[in-house]
Amino acid sequence: MTHTHTRGSPKAGRYLGLSVALTLAFVVGEAVAGYFANSVALLSDACHNFADALALGLSWYAVWIAGRPADAKRTYGYHRVGVLAALVNAVSLVVIALVIFWEAGQRLWSPKPVGAGLMIGVALAAVVLNAFISLWLRADAKHDLNLRSAYVHMLGDAVAALGVVAAGVVVLLTGWTAADPVVSFLIGGLILWSSWGVLREAVNVLLEAAPAGLDMTALEQAVRGVPGVQGVHDLHAWTVASEMVACSCHVLVAEQSVRAGQQVQRAVAGMLREKFRVAHTTIQVEVEGCEPDEMYCTLRSTAAHPGHDHGEKE
Repeated sequence: MTHTHTRGSPKAGRYLGLSVALTLAFVVGEAVAGYFANSVALLSDACHNFADALALGLSWYAVWIAGRPADAKRTYGYHRVGVLAALVNAVSLVVIALVIFWEAGQRLWSPKPVGAGLMIGVALAAVVLNAFISLWLRADAKHDLNLRSAYVHMLGDAVAALGVVAAGVVVLLTGWTAADPVVSFLIGGLILWSSWGVLREAVNVLLEAAPAGLDMTALEQAVRGVPGVQGVHDLHAWTVASEMVACSCHVLVAEQSVRAGQQVQRAVAGMLREKFRVAHTTIQVEVEGCEPDEMYCTLRSTAAHPGHDHGEKE
């Protein structure tokens, strides 16, 4: 059995903390400007930015708590807090998009004059702020679902703010106030699109689906190809947290000494680590002649099947 656990980047934690402070300060100014400019697009963007501040705060907390060690109650530690944070962030984006659609529809039904100049100036400031924070988070977002959800929030804000600038320019040049709610609809659509990938990945992790990009058929064949392995069953692979993949399986071997069986076990674990980057493995060695269950077994209640414990994870 091998264990290699990673923790959140301290630098990412510092960047998240500073990002929360900057975003909250900006939200106050943007909301005030949106009120005086009578711009639903600007107010929508302020709401989006406020949700982003909450999302950044949640991601910040997740990075901090993920560093806590495992204990008797949480044997995997607190790594999945980051996955939960990503899920909450993605769901919040969907809710925000629906609210924006509602407000934009109301504004289309009852148009109001818009202060285009103020709208453009504040939105330009939002572009700069959100783009700056996105650059801070970009590197760590490649390897951490929690930070990727925060990165998507901020990048989406930068693009949304660009849309507000465009709407302000159209209103300023043509007087067509409907550009404000129309852009709000586009912002809502962008938010839904950007949140989908994070939402899907977070749900897959919580459902303990096979990690994205991991070919289970190739993994099975690779295990069978290890010298001494005659078969494999009850094979499972799942994601504990970002960059932390676990695998468990039963391998069949010929009648042999305990030492020889342990060597086969180590060979399988080493192959999974080197070829598939699976750092946490639980491998049960069985002697030839044991009746194997299905390849990807269905977990069963011990109450319904007393004494039947195959396929359980540590």
